[in-house]
Amino acid sequence: MKVRFLKPAQSEVDDSFAWYESQSRGLGTQFLDDVDRTIRRILAYPLSSVEIEQDIRRCLLSRFPYGIIYGIDSGTIIIVAVAHLHREPRYWIDRLLE
Repeated sequence: MKVRFLKPAQSEVDDSFAWYESQSRGLGTQFLDDVDRTIRRILAYPLSSVEIEQDIRRCLLSRFPYGIIYGIDSGTIIIVAVAHLHREPRYWIDRLLE
């Protein structure tokens, strides 16, 4: 399976990395490692995460308060959002129309 990030989702990863790195050197890298582990878990078990919308799932990071929101389209995991769990819920829903 392949993984594709929507542009806003990639921006969320980049912005979160920068913020964590500004808080403590190396923390941004730890965030990226957690994102990478979570994506590998999604690739191994794509249907195991909770379905939060029709055909849309959320897999939680283990250390940071984020969830990876994704769908599956013909063998590709499409990352819709890397959502902070304390942010407004479903702010990313309009991305599904794109």
